[in-house]
Amino acid sequence: MILAGITGVARHLLRIVLYGAIGVVLTLLVVFIMSFQNRPDLELWHTVDLDEEFTADSKIDRFEEYLALEDRLFAQLEDEVISKTGPVGDDVVNRYKRGSLSDPERWTPNWNRTYEWRAENTQGAVLLLHGLSDSPYSLRHLGRSLNYAGMHTLGLRLPGHGTTPSGLVAVRWQDMAAAVELAVEYLARHNPGKPLYVVGYSNGAALAVHYALTTLGEPQLPKVDRLVLISPQIAITSAAAFAVWQGRLGWLLGLEKLAWNDVLPEYDPFKYGSFAINAGDLSYRITRQMDKHITELEPTGLLDNMPPTLAFTSVVDATVLAPALVHQLYNRLTNDGNELVLFDINDPARMEPLFKWNPDEMLGALREVNNPQYELSLVTNANPHSVEVIERLRPPGQAQFRERPLGLAWPDGVYSLSHVALPFPPDDPLYGGPGAPPSPGVELGAIALRGERNVLLIPPALMLRQRWNPFYPYLEERVMEFVGAEARE
Repeated sequence: MILAGITGVARHLLRIVLYGAIGVVLTLLVVFIMSFQNRPDLELWHTVDLDEEFTADSKIDRFEEYLALEDRLFAQLEDEVISKTGPVGDDVVNRYKRGSLSDPERWTPNWNRTYEWRAENTQGAVLLLHGLSDSPYSLRHLGRSLNYAGMHTLGLRLPGHGTTPSGLVAVRWQDMAAAVELAVEYLARHNPGKPLYVVGYSNGAALAVHYALTTLGEPQLPKVDRLVLISPQIAITSAAAFAVWQGRLGWLLGLEKLAWNDVLPEYDPFKYGSFAINAGDLSYRITRQMDKHITELEPTGLLDNMPPTLAFTSVVDATVLAPALVHQLYNRLTNDGNELVLFDINDPARMEPLFKWNPDEMLGALREVNNPQYELSLVTNANPHSVEVIERLRPPGQAQFRERPLGLAWPDGVYSLSHVALPFPPDDPLYGGPGAPPSPGVELGAIALRGERNVLLIPPALMLRQRWNPFYPYLEERVMEFVGAEARE
């Protein structure tokens, strides 16, 4: 009887704990949903379905057909979105209102679209792959310099981009990878016997590496001679793997706002402000696929055939896991000719006590392999009291660094580069610094909005983020040397 009574009490207590836990979970879920429902209402550009977008299932075999489909897509964008947003009025920084300061048509060309620049006496071909939520605008400066140096240059608009943020709600990384294959085949077909390069920025870098890895097992695909990776997305936080469940919960409950990580004004003509949950999920999936592919290739010896790769990253990056570039890619490559460039933080900024960043993870990745077979360059302060920077270069298989001055310096008030800054020179009219030439529309690089908190619809952190690279001339010089292109004025 006594044992039976104790057992009954235990069961009762267990029920109380279980029901309490369920209550807590349900309460947190309700609070979570309510917080999302209190966000700004979704606009037409968050919900429209532009069905002329390319997918891997589209019955398209050649890149020329991709371009024709893109023409129809932008005509649909005009009919289904632009024509329905009304006059500019007071909304002068909305990319979907014709005539606003953020109207992409103020720029010539509209850099949201694929562009192609041929060259006389072509020396080679280069494919430019932009980042997630981005547009072909991001690599136009590097692309133009490569074109002037004799490269047939193609800036690809990846599926889901350049139109409306809703394009990222359902796009898959396989759709982007399929578009890359079409573009590479096109360049190879029009430049037989010429070297072929791929330059990828952020998610575009992940697509570039994925394509190169795929060619190792599929010899029918055109080979890439060299890769250039800028702020490469090699790995992102594992929390992104769970974000997809937020979108699924939204679908189950019929709450469209749960499909979005951010719902922000669309003030940037060439980059989405709002960010779909699906975009983070596809980033996670392609990086996992890339890691799996490398793991499968490691015992086969096929990694010896990877194209030489040059990568640039800031040691601090809030978008991707910068140490993963070393740990998950460079330390595993077995081919020759690889180069890695790290942009250090600005020591004399005297901001160290305010930093959350800890260098241990990056240092651990760099020390993981004895005598690494890639060239390492660190762009860092000349000394602890100077904003002038130098290059500290360690040749492959060596322990000693050699130094050279770069004639460049940190701007006042800048303590580090950012994920988004690397491909933009200081004179970019949209994202550049105080001395940039006038923009045909909005200027975002030198904005410094000050006032009371919780007033702006845009997070203040976005306005404080470094958008241009004071060391861009060095980056471009390294790229030109790497692909054997001769810079022209």
